[in-house]
Amino acid sequence: MAQQDTCCTHKHPEGYVPLHHKEVDPAHDHFMISGDPLSLDQACALVRSDEAGAISTFEGMTRGTFNGKQVLRLEYEAYDEMARKVWYEIVAEARNKYHLLGTVMHHRIGEVAVGQTSVIIAVASAHRADAINAVHFLIDSLKARLPIWKKELLNDGTGNWKKNEDANI
Repeated sequence: MAQQDTCCTHKHPEGYVPLHHKEVDPAHDHFMISGDPLSLDQACALVRSDEAGAISTFEGMTRGTFNGKQVLRLEYEAYDEMARKVWYEIVAEARNKYHLLGTVMHHRIGEVAVGQTSVIIAVASAHRADAINAVHFLIDSLKARLPIWKKELLNDGTGNWKKNEDANI
């Protein structure tokens, strides 16, 4: 007889111990803010495991235009300690909603040129739906709640600090 696992929507055989992790653990939930270029391959390697049936990712890059104006670059600033604390709160929420094996959030600070990566989210799960939905939840939550600020520098000499986005999550 199947029983409902309390932390996910998948039915498991009686006595089954799920392989995913309910608690946030830095061994499985990786956080990094860096001035160095980011690597999607490195992020995926951090969550890859034999238990994972899916790895879903989001890679945010600096685009060349915004509202019809040419973007020269973005500049990011972060309150690292607070961002780490808030990120792990967000991961805890995601772990309560989805069946997750591991998570990664890597974010650039400093100057990020057009075409370069500014943020990477990677999630491993036994099932694709959990991985895909968790990535959506995590990036929207990051943009709404993390103390990371972005300034767009435009070719007309102006620069605009962008406020955190409201997320409907």
